[in-house]
Amino acid sequence: MLYEPNLVRRFHRSAGVTRYPAIDSAGTMIRMNRATDTTRNTRRIVVIETSGRIGSTALADDQGVIASTQLTGRKRHAGELMPAIDQLLKEQDWSPDTLTDIFVSIGPGSFTGLRVGVTVTRTLAWSLNLRIVAVPSLDALARNGLQADPRPQRLAVILDAKRDQVFTAAFDLSDGACRKCLDAQLADPSAFLSQCAKPIAALGEGVPYHQEAIKAGGATVLDEAFWWPRVENVYQVGIELARQGQYTPGSELLPLYIRRPEAEEKWEKLHGPQGRRIR
Repeated sequence: MLYEPNLVRRFHRSAGVTRYPAIDSAGTMIRMNRATDTTRNTRRIVVIETSGRIGSTALADDQGVIASTQLTGRKRHAGELMPAIDQLLKEQDWSPDTLTDIFVSIGPGSFTGLRVGVTVTRTLAWSLNLRIVAVPSLDALARNGLQADPRPQRLAVILDAKRDQVFTAAFDLSDGACRKCLDAQLADPSAFLSQCAKPIAALGEGVPYHQEAIKAGGATVLDEAFWWPRVENVYQVGIELARQGQYTPGSELLPLYIRRPEAEEKWEKLHGPQGRRIR
């Protein structure tokens, strides 16, 4: 597993940690064998949300989110995420080596944002021996609908995937819980909504790009305030998964793209599946 060595060392120095893992000449982090109680009941959690245009991060414990901050610019996750976590730790007077868990929104969503969130998560998890909870981004977004008044009975999350398609999933909110009806998928928005039970509402960053298709699919649209990812809801999904013991090893943590990044598709079109340039 490869990491950017200076990124790790800068974080440890700025956060006051004097011991950090060795990194070999190839940039591979050598994990420290730190004595750890795997039954840790008092959690100190970093929460990361970078699936959307504007990212955010938070510190939390078993009771809820303690402090959070929004990254300042659109799609500036790479330069701002680690300093934001560092600042939150300083404000709460938490030492990095007292952290126990890290919850990360894994997608679908912004390809670049997801890569940043997953890379930082893997770096911190290996560096500080943290447990990882991989939170499906659409599940966290669907929790926004629980805070709407009136609360919709059913909900579709809509994220723009370009090419007249969306990343989407459907949820039942009828009894105040949030149960998935249709799993995350790449779909034509009108066709997807047409197969959903009615009534159904829609939210998500993709709404303004697909309003006609959403209307044709028979869905209403929630207020814009509910469209955007919230780090608090990443925490809510994450803590439920953590209590069920659903942790992900760092070596297995990957973004949930659903569709390959456009850059990979262009590369294969240009070079062919074997990597040779097509003339």
